[in-house]
Amino acid sequence: MAGFRDIDKALFPIKNINTVLQLFRQQLEDTCEPDLALLSIVVGIIENSLTSRSNAALQVYEPFEQNSLPLLELDAVETLYDKFQNIMNTAVNINKSKSFATRDLVKRVSDVIWNSLTRSYYKDRAHLQSLYSYLTGSKLDCFGVAFAVVAGCQTLGYNDVHLALSEDHAWVVFGEHGTENAEVTWHGKGNEDKRGQEIGKGVSSRSWLYVNNKPVICTRQMEVAALVSAINPSLNSTHDAYEVSLLQQELLWLLYDLGHLKKYPMAIGNLGDLEEISSKEGKVPCKTLFEEAIVSARRYYNNQHVYPYTYQGGYFYRNKMYKEAFESWANASDVIRLYNYSRDDEEIYKEFLEIANELIPHIMKVESSGFSANTILKKPECFANLLRFYDGICQWEEGSATPVLHIGWAKPLVNTISKFDADVRAQVNIVCDKSGEEKFSKKNGSYFNNNNYDKENGSHNSDASKSNETDISAGNFHPSLEALTAACSEKILNPEYLLQGDGSPFVGGDDGASGKDKQNSINESKEQQNGKPSTSKEELEAKPEENEQVDNRPTIILRSQKMKQLKDLLLAEKLNTHAISLHLTAQSQVQIGKKARGDTDNVRPKRARRD
Repeated sequence: MAGFRDIDKALFPIKNINTVLQLFRQQLEDTCEPDLALLSIVVGIIENSLTSRSNAALQVYEPFEQNSLPLLELDAVETLYDKFQNIMNTAVNINKSKSFATRDLVKRVSDVIWNSLTRSYYKDRAHLQSLYSYLTGSKLDCFGVAFAVVAGCQTLGYNDVHLALSEDHAWVVFGEHGTENAEVTWHGKGNEDKRGQEIGKGVSSRSWLYVNNKPVICTRQMEVAALVSAINPSLNSTHDAYEVSLLQQELLWLLYDLGHLKKYPMAIGNLGDLEEISSKEGKVPCKTLFEEAIVSARRYYNNQHVYPYTYQGGYFYRNKMYKEAFESWANASDVIRLYNYSRDDEEIYKEFLEIANELIPHIMKVESSGFSANTILKKPECFANLLRFYDGICQWEEGSATPVLHIGWAKPLVNTISKFDADVRAQVNIVCDKSGEEKFSKKNGSYFNNNNYDKENGSHNSDASKSNETDISAGNFHPSLEALTAACSEKILNPEYLLQGDGSPFVGGDDGASGKDKQNSINESKEQQNGKPSTSKEELEAKPEENEQVDNRPTIILRSQKMKQLKDLLLAEKLNTHAISLHLTAQSQVQIGKKARGDTDNVRPKRARRD
């Protein structure tokens, strides 16, 4: 790290945004290690001076000189910069041997930051992410603590310590190959201090908070992008400081043009939002930026990030492109289904809740108010995407210790589905995923009957299970007896037939109705169980045109147990809204299906409660 160089000091006093851009460009291009502490202090001073309460009333409107900033003197920056270096150097020895960081070293730096903060947590407070907030008020938010630790390690000469970012959390990676990681900050209410611990262990490893071990691992330049992306221009809940927004936008474009955002989907999404508000001539349009964020998440992070899709969905919603918004939200739900819900996932839970209970109902209200032939209520693709959206949320709930869906979710869903006519719903080809159903049914039985649990793990009971399967397979009955058994549930047996063998087996029946008709009744019962009629080979060959029509319909594959069981209710001509609501909010008994995603298959589950 070059430190606070003379070439950088020559730019002071800073009077406008162009000078800040020049400072960042020099740090990004002229040094291999941009100075995180310096850049965070500069940005923090500007942000806080323009968003403070005393200046709030002056910043609502666009200034006369768009590029101007409050005067920033060198002394103000240099004093805070030296203060941060002194805090680090007096508490931890400088890395003179150029060795790699250890877990103890990272924990020690984290303790320095942690112990100098005020004893309060500021999860939802704005403008607490920069070193300026730390050095002047001893306050930092969750991201600010992690960033301060990385900046502190850089000051001490540990250049292998880098920031790792999920979509709502931050930690560090370190070591010779960057394969070690450690918690260095708090999350949520801050009542669990996990600093120094390895991340991604236990139940939390399957939560969205840790993105299935696919975080954004930052380079120094990407850490600069992180501090820029964390800039908060808000004056209050409804207004932003114009100059701060403009500064953030210009800095993000600088980083974008230098290629430092290509592996940072969230920063690209932030830039897209800023471009939508105030586009720059000659730059990439915001719609393309949202698409680039999705491509980045898919290419570099195995499609484990949700926000790129919600960024895009929000853009489509605001521009009344409702069909496209439904598809983006369904894609977001396809990502969240990969996780198990936990209480640490509060932010993404609120995001989906807003989509389900506010944005989609608003679309339904707008679209149902007129009689346009192009309304999404006439498009089966939109209904299919709606089902995919809720299917993902239901699967997110499966295997989770805490339920997701409650009556607050069910009512908007029922109201939304009822807006689609029966003929539109019938055009959707709903397919229930069978891949994990057999495994699920076995696990469901074994987990709710703990005596059978060992069978699932291939123990000594496996021989007994094999013998049982053999007995069952060997017990094939005569077709007449099977037909008689199947019909017993529908008709009353004839006593004379049982005692003497005379007459029809059933009261009111005849002898001729036993063979083929009974087999037909069996086929009908199978059809009901399978949800579709059994068709012979001749019938399939005679109806090629009908099959082609089915193939042209939008197809949705339901994977969650709740939505699969709702299939018939969703396609019924007259919706049973009460039944749908009850089923959707029923406490999930599918606590098994997603356990295979983690490494806890050998953990004995909690004993089921007896009635």
